[in-house]
Amino acid sequence: MSTNPVLAVSGLTVGYRTDGELRPVLHDVTFDVGPGQVLALVGESGSGKTTTGHAILGLLPDNGEVTGGSITFRGQDLTALGRKGWLDLRGRSVSLIPQDPTVSLDPVRRVGHQVEDVLRLHTDLDADARRERVLELFELVGFTDVERRYRQYPHELSGGMRQRVLVAAAVATDPDLIIADEPTSGLDATVQKQVLDLIDSLRARSSTSIVLVTHDLGVAADRSDLIGVMQHGRLVEVGATAEVIANPQHPYTRRLLSSVPSRMTVRDRTSAASSTRETVIEVSGLRKEYGDVPAVDDISFHVRQGETFSIVGESGSGKSTTARILTGLTSATSGRVSLLGTDITGLSRRRFRPLRRDVQIVYQNPYSSFDPRFTVFDVVEEPLRSFQNGRRERRGNAERVAAALEAAALPADFAQRHPRELSGGQRQRVAIARALVLEPKVLVLDEPISALDVSVAAQIVELLQRLQDELGLTYVFISHDLAVVASISDRVAVMRQGRIVEQGPADEVFSAPRNEYTVALLDAVAGRHLTTTGGLP
Repeated sequence: MSTNPVLAVSGLTVGYRTDGELRPVLHDVTFDVGPGQVLALVGESGSGKTTTGHAILGLLPDNGEVTGGSITFRGQDLTALGRKGWLDLRGRSVSLIPQDPTVSLDPVRRVGHQVEDVLRLHTDLDADARRERVLELFELVGFTDVERRYRQYPHELSGGMRQRVLVAAAVATDPDLIIADEPTSGLDATVQKQVLDLIDSLRARSSTSIVLVTHDLGVAADRSDLIGVMQHGRLVEVGATAEVIANPQHPYTRRLLSSVPSRMTVRDRTSAASSTRETVIEVSGLRKEYGDVPAVDDISFHVRQGETFSIVGESGSGKSTTARILTGLTSATSGRVSLLGTDITGLSRRRFRPLRRDVQIVYQNPYSSFDPRFTVFDVVEEPLRSFQNGRRERRGNAERVAAALEAAALPADFAQRHPRELSGGQRQRVAIARALVLEPKVLVLDEPISALDVSVAAQIVELLQRLQDELGLTYVFISHDLAVVASISDRVAVMRQGRIVEQGPADEVFSAPRNEYTVALLDAVAGRHLTTTGGLP
């Protein structure tokens, strides 16, 4: 802890008022952040990380209030600050890098004008000077052709570019403190590294202090000086990052660290699918064009029964388009796809429909694919009903739904709940149960854990491995998380700009990559400190 902290949080207690009752959500949180230091707040969803960040910034929702403790910035108590004081301070001396640029940026305004807003509010610069400053900031965050970027709208930029715009806005006034709330959540490893490198360089240049809110322990290990571990609204452990990782004191910290897959821990399966097993998916010369632009460009691979074949790569590499072709949701432009012995390349959706019993997909965000009116029972039963005619065929549905829920490790009483009442991990289990209820042979899993906390993700991966071993399922696993891919895969294909640039057994691809792009992907994986220490003493 610094003797002269930029930020000092002491005994912070926060509650949310619902139905006239104040419900505490943060309890006695205490930490300091010195000049140029990075404190990472880690923990699962609901642990209080984001609430802590919002309390520091005076951005609690209308029903939230600080009920105890203090937040001191440069000697000034922020809990006593009024609206006018916050308008002057926030954006000038204290800034926020929010999680989702899609929500945070105005879709109908040019990004250059949106960064100018910060300068208009907090500086005396005239219009010409503000514009020049924005162009400087865009160069600072790594943009080329800054004049063009200045004029573009958010939808014309990639996710990583939009995040750079938010970073530019956050550092526009050279603040003393930045709260970075999951600033790289959902970004590919290489883009994540670029954004984090950018934040690091800006911190080094101006000694800005940073509170980094993240559920990614690899990012916390690589990028912070201090780490605070939160659980159920309490800071259960705080200290120097290297010390906490090497010698965690709290059981919850040890559990979090044990959930982190090492990028070098390749799946060890004595029962892995052998070359003598049946080929259930065969792809040859597959191409998919949108207009004249190839999303998938002449790729070939095969998947054997009972194995996990993973496809990795950055956003836009063609992974999800490949998944949609395999599941009959998108037609190929050319090439051949054989699925369970049937050539599906030219099949209409109607003719593909009988195969849906055997091939199911699990999406990244299951909640968006659930009917909000449905109970969990309805969600899981829906695939059965789509293949049945009349009540007589539906008599056994309750037993089949119960068996699917049990297979997905969900209690039977969850059947009468609604998805909105469940956590992210529980919803993903419901999505897996829905995929299992038809007793398929193949599951295509499209980024199934990218939005989950590390410990919940580990539970889902363990569940998938158990189901594969018990049911003989074949997986096509699509992800940009190479550490998870290493822990679950038999074979891996690396995609870039629609092409497969490397494929082979997982241990070979991860231990001795042959393609420069694969090397770059591996080098970008966060958490090297975790892999060298093993995460635990």
